[in-house]
Amino acid sequence: MKPPQEITRRSLMGSAAAISSAAFVGRYTLPIHADQDAVAGETDHFHYRLAPEGPYIDAQRGSKAFGFTDDAICFSNDNAKTWAQQTKFPGASNITFSVILKNGNMLFATQNKLYLSTDNLKTFNAITVQDQDGNDYAPHKPIDPSKPGWYFHPLDGVHTWEIDGKEILVWGNYTNVIGGAAPVNIYYSVDGGKTVKLAYAFGVSPRWQQKNAKPTELLGNPDNPIITRHIHCVAYNPDEDAFYCCTGDHDEKDGDQIKHECHWLRGAYDWGNDRWDWQVVVSDTMNSRYKSGGINFVDGQLYWCSDANGPKPHDRGVFRCKPEDLADKSKHTMLFNPTYEVANMLIQDGVILSGHYTPASPYHVGIIFSPDLGTTWAQYDLKGLGRWSPTRFQEKNDKGWFRIDLREGWIKRGKVLFLKPKG
Repeated sequence: MKPPQEITRRSLMGSAAAISSAAFVGRYTLPIHADQDAVAGETDHFHYRLAPEGPYIDAQRGSKAFGFTDDAICFSNDNAKTWAQQTKFPGASNITFSVILKNGNMLFATQNKLYLSTDNLKTFNAITVQDQDGNDYAPHKPIDPSKPGWYFHPLDGVHTWEIDGKEILVWGNYTNVIGGAAPVNIYYSVDGGKTVKLAYAFGVSPRWQQKNAKPTELLGNPDNPIITRHIHCVAYNPDEDAFYCCTGDHDEKDGDQIKHECHWLRGAYDWGNDRWDWQVVVSDTMNSRYKSGGINFVDGQLYWCSDANGPKPHDRGVFRCKPEDLADKSKHTMLFNPTYEVANMLIQDGVILSGHYTPASPYHVGIIFSPDLGTTWAQYDLKGLGRWSPTRFQEKNDKGWFRIDLREGWIKRGKVLFLKPKG
């Protein structure tokens, strides 16, 4: 494999007037180590490497990793160098979600089924989701058994937060793309994954349903007028003790009215009563900055990125504002304009890490990077890795490596990329 030509880097300042779009091709060497058959390299800002052949590394936390093969689930306690436990699990290739909790429990899901292991994957049990009243919330019976819907698959990669010494797991499903129709929900657990409940259920969309479904087979909450295709991101703001959720994608015509699918919701959880209160903060068209993802909160400020599309002009960029100013565009600061659609972003230790949606950009593997919370920026095209969309950015493991899904298009699982900032 011939390494790509390296392009000289230049700094991009964070003011809107100084921003321009520049791409940088990363250096790489092959292989990383003699015992790892994977592509690796570096840019001016970070080292990167593809995961070696073996189990697909789907989640990490500290030194732990959750992985799977076509027919087994796998646990590692040394950052996926070795796999201490491999357990037969037919249909493991259908896994769409996994998370490692603070107490060591691991929750994982196939298309429409949820499982919990409390012993490092030696054993596991099926989990039935509950609604807010404690009743079983069972998945629908699909008209096409091969397309049961993706009930639990997220597009973002951070799903747990610690609040007053207690961990809460909250995530939403990015669905209705492949795998069949599914209702759009926010899920949560406050007991280490033993009980998973609905935090919010979106309404019945006329578009995102099973083909030839009867009125009694329509998916969604019939009592909720807020509809959407899927959820892009759920994140927690400790300063407000509140959660934010953003969704996509389209504008639906309902008679003379236009119903938006792009919403931002704010939710507050009552620990004492185990209840949620969600309110819609803003709804807008698919070509606005509110068709977005990558929600992060740092020092009282809200950061996010936009994958606006649809009719031009597109209102895209990486933005920042106070949470209370979200609905007022005049109070937003555009930190950077990557030109193309961007819907994933993670901020940790002052580093902003994002990526390009490959089908909508010229990048092969486009990485957007700021080492200083948005003061300077660079974009890199890691052409040596193939052509993939970076998604599901997960926080660094105990060796300092971020974990990133590389997807074909935007949704089909491909490879795993690890990225470690320099300095």
